[in-house]
Amino acid sequence: MDEIRFYRASEKPYGAFSNLYRRDVEFEGETFATSEHAYQAGKARKPTVRKWLMEAPSPALLAMAAHGLYYWDVAPGWSTKKFGRMRSVLRAKFTQHADLSELLLSTGDARLVESATVDNEVNRLWGEVNGVGRNMLGTLLMEIRAELRGKTYLVAAE
Repeated sequence: MDEIRFYRASEKPYGAFSNLYRRDVEFEGETFATSEHAYQAGKARKPTVRKWLMEAPSPALLAMAAHGLYYWDVAPGWSTKKFGRMRSVLRAKFTQHADLSELLLSTGDARLVESATVDNEVNRLWGEVNGVGRNMLGTLLMEIRAELRGKTYLVAAE
């Protein structure tokens, strides 16, 4: 089986698989600048913390800030809800943009791997570092790819 590794949003052609890739995502009645924004919007317990996160000057800084939240600033049950939320955000991203849907489908049966370089718990959860990690982002992308193959979605024209 082939494997496709991605990490940086600027990488061609698979940088679009990164949650930091700048493409609007409509989710839960709002438009977010990136899928990272849509995902992290669900993490904050308080509206003021959510607003602060959403005002981060870049998706990378948003991710860093969100990973550093204190326990009491995180929505109750986040650890059990986060994968479902990410799945829903990715479904929105890849069904709202025909070019992204086509890119994901073009990967065939390849194993998709978010391949980070910095070894930490977050990178080993969502991807792999030196071949070690749960690769949850890659796994969820492969799930969405399978859904796209099996169903017809009304994909917005670019």
